[in-house]
Amino acid sequence: MKKTVLITGGSRGIGAASVKKFSEEGWQVAFLYKEQDDAARAVAEETGALPIKCDITDRDLLRESIKAARVYFGAVSFDAVVCNAGISISGLFTDLSDEEWEQLLKTNLEGAMYTAKFALPEMIRESRGSIVLVSSMWGETGGSYEVAYSTTKAALIGFGKSLAKEVGPSGVRVNVVAPGVIETDMCRAYDSEVIDGLIEEVPLGRIGYGDDIASAIYFLAGEEASYVTGQVLGVSGGFCI
Repeated sequence: MKKTVLITGGSRGIGAASVKKFSEEGWQVAFLYKEQDDAARAVAEETGALPIKCDITDRDLLRESIKAARVYFGAVSFDAVVCNAGISISGLFTDLSDEEWEQLLKTNLEGAMYTAKFALPEMIRESRGSIVLVSSMWGETGGSYEVAYSTTKAALIGFGKSLAKEVGPSGVRVNVVAPGVIETDMCRAYDSEVIDGLIEEVPLGRIGYGDDIASAIYFLAGEEASYVTGQVLGVSGGFCI
């Protein structure tokens, strides 16, 4: 039977690259997306993956969407869950509104936590499975003008390490990927001067791509990383060492 994976934020960027990677490797893939219908349709048509429209900040909808994906595949449990969905809000911390903070917190941290929470019971009962959380290098180092974003991504690392200890005895692994400067919609929000400045700080001398992160996610999710849990894998071209 084919392995199954659920990926959040799968209509574009790192998520779409991950959907393609797992599909190419023969996995059955379901992905959640919030509103990009055309992009989601394109990814689904290219890969054969199952698209499910779901705002991960809506906990009831999230729970039902995860269940629907599992039922669709006829799977007792997912073999892997990739918590990738996230947003970025830049600016001075003192200018951050309560609304913006709530949005970041509910999407980047709570969205990932509840995705894991709703998928875990079956994984624990089956004594198998892998959860991969997508954080950021700013979650490791902190980022000026990215204080709130960095905070949610740092919290995600703490969540991953703690959860790995808790569910490890049940046979479930939890790891974190911390991307660097990656060519995504989030990165394109910066002007070329800022991007060039960041690339100058990357020892490998280039921007990263969605495929770079998807490969790392796939490694951590699969059997080749069967003895790896509670780890943060930085994929930043050496920016964060």
